[in-house]
Amino acid sequence: MAKQKENPNYKVIAENRRARREYAIEDDIECGVMLMGSEVKSMRVGGTNIAESYAAVENGELWLVNSHVAPYKQAKTWGHEERRRRKVLVSKKEMSKLWQATSRKGMTLVPLVMYFNHKGLVKLKIGIAKGKKLHDKRADDAKRDWGRKQARLMRERG
Repeated sequence: MAKQKENPNYKVIAENRRARREYAIEDDIECGVMLMGSEVKSMRVGGTNIAESYAAVENGELWLVNSHVAPYKQAKTWGHEERRRRKVLVSKKEMSKLWQATSRKGMTLVPLVMYFNHKGLVKLKIGIAKGKKLHDKRADDAKRDWGRKQARLMRERG
């Protein structure tokens, strides 16, 4: 992944930071997204939010629901709707994997990060996740705090 960061075309558009706290991510898949031209231009400027969005399998197709792409001011006549449903592009094999995962109890599809890849195409990383309970979140917080305290102690000793 270090190679991608060196590439001038690689750029993170939007990240769902809450997803890792709210859900236990079991697996993730990289997908393409079907977009309009004004949406891509708006993403290059930086007006995208996927924090409140989710992915859903409907009628054999994968959709990104409730993602926000700000309107592009220069595209007055041929603009786009801000919160429209966007089709996510995956292979049939991946689609069946996602459909089977969501049909199991408690599993959902959460968008993790949206970015421009090394070719300049918009990609979306979707995680197959299970919702965490409150005690799981607290345990993760305690583990993270202990790791920080350990690192601080090691710095003071050495």
